[in-house]
Amino acid sequence: MSDWMTSGAEAPYSRDETGERQQFRRIRRRKRRRVAWMIAAAVVMCVAPLLSHAVIARDNGQYAATSPELKAWFDSLRSGKGPCCSDADGSAVSDVDWESSSGHYRVRLDGRWLDVPDEAVITSPNRVGRTMVWPMRSDGGILIRCFMPGSMT
Repeated sequence: MSDWMTSGAEAPYSRDETGERQQFRRIRRRKRRRVAWMIAAAVVMCVAPLLSHAVIARDNGQYAATSPELKAWFDSLRSGKGPCCSDADGSAVSDVDWESSSGHYRVRLDGRWLDVPDEAVITSPNRVGRTMVWPMRSDGGILIRCFMPGSMT
């Protein structure tokens, strides 16, 4: 028969040592959970701003009287940034709220003048005659998805 002390085995735990080990394990588990929550919060904080830039099309029925041909034309409009969605997403701009200089456009939205990116300009003929802009509003400001110059050009 061998003696457990000389065989290299660990001595059995006393009640005090077992309690300390259990407490140590609980503390470790809490730290792991805290780290997991911190990682989850960081991921959410990184992903949330990206989701805020999502473009949500809306059609409240305000253009229900538009002819089907004109509606189809609006729905087909595209700029270098992609589809403009429809006339319901665009806003008409009066002549005093936009300007052209050296082949580049600027538009006034919410009281601020914004440069229209060249890739946002719609190059197909304007069938409605009025200047329109398709802004995307977010926490970071206003981005222009599409811009269709009117008859002032």
